[in-house]
Amino acid sequence: MLKNKNLNNFKKKIFNKKAKISIMGLGYVGLPLALSFAKSGYYVHGYDIDNFKIQSIKKDNSYISSVSNYYLAKYKKKFKSSSNINHVENSDIIIICVPTPINEKKLPILSHVKDVMDKLSTIKVKDKLVIFECTSYPGTTEEYFLPFIKKKRLIIGSNIFLGYSPEREDPGNKKFSLEKKNIPKIVSGYTADCLSLTRLLYSKISNTISVENIKTAEFTKLLENIYRTVNIGLINELKKVSDKMNINIFDAVNAAKTKPFGYQPFYPGPGVGGHCIPVDPFFLTWKAKKLGIDTKFIKLSGQINDQRPKLITNKLNRYLIKNKRYKNIKCLIIGIAYKKDCDDLRLSPALKIIDILDKSKKYKINILDDEISKKAKSNFNKFNFISKKKINKKNLSKYDFCLIVTDHSNVNYEIIRKYSKMVFDTRNVYKKKYRNVSLI
Repeated sequence: MLKNKNLNNFKKKIFNKKAKISIMGLGYVGLPLALSFAKSGYYVHGYDIDNFKIQSIKKDNSYISSVSNYYLAKYKKKFKSSSNINHVENSDIIIICVPTPINEKKLPILSHVKDVMDKLSTIKVKDKLVIFECTSYPGTTEEYFLPFIKKKRLIIGSNIFLGYSPEREDPGNKKFSLEKKNIPKIVSGYTADCLSLTRLLYSKISNTISVENIKTAEFTKLLENIYRTVNIGLINELKKVSDKMNINIFDAVNAAKTKPFGYQPFYPGPGVGGHCIPVDPFFLTWKAKKLGIDTKFIKLSGQINDQRPKLITNKLNRYLIKNKRYKNIKCLIIGIAYKKDCDDLRLSPALKIIDILDKSKKYKINILDDEISKKAKSNFNKFNFISKKKINKKNLSKYDFCLIVTDHSNVNYEIIRKYSKMVFDTRNVYKKKYRNVSLI
């Protein structure tokens, strides 16, 4: 059992950056987190079952656009990775960053969390600090960890410590990142000592905000993204109303945001993507239903956002019918990542749009997105990718229309407008009115 003296020694180990850290899961959350601790001076071991990631890290080849090859190479002496769970046993601190998706019925899939707990059951975890960063419903961390601790015959807060700090990664965001140390970290612990250790650790890479308990921290993460999905759903619904009234919704939003209080701007788009907005709210919906509460607001906003790809393809079809184009339609989809200036394809609305167009058997689809990796592009073998270097008058004139789904910064939109027959813009790239541009 760790007594006060040993607890103080653990704190000194963290404070002096002598504590060894293992990050389990090296995706969009785990890899930047691992490098942030390595940059701060800790020795970090990254664990992942995906051999592609392990080999890429060893070769200093980043598979995430928000992490540069230079960043990987710079801290390679402090950061090693493997698929060997026994290497995790050598750490003082274990941080779990595995995916927590939902299924087609919007129900939680926590198989990755279970797999991690099964892996941890094979090694010694006594006297370690274990922290979850995974997003899920309030109660998840304790539901999965407490039975595990009981089987290990350990006592939380005495000879093992449990913390929770929800991830706040925003792929492609050039202004805020863990690397810049300007994203505050919510921290929590199962006991006061658990919180104290968790707070001390994260204070080395960011400012920390402590909350009362783990469930509150889990709820906070969901609250952040429920706020976004509800407001995006609202503005997507108002987009339909403004279109009928021949009002540019973007002009209205930009005017409204000049109010210095009581208003936060949200913009319509092709739908929502990534692992947060389309997923997180439904963890709470599922948990609330278990408690006898129907979260109508969350479900309705989700339905509105999910309808956007279909509404967009319907408008494309109406345009083509009006112009008597019924088959062999050539189109260029511009930007398929779920958000600007990143390579993240998870639940991207562009994928839904492409799927709808492809199933109609009328379209020959080309894609422009230089942010996407070669490995990711290999999943789209039936479609032709073109580089931004090939965006010219000759090539653009071949398409019946171009559809801007994601407005990456590295694209020359003026050339696209100038030489395309028709451009459908879901992101308000073009601030002026043009004959061949339709805000969709």
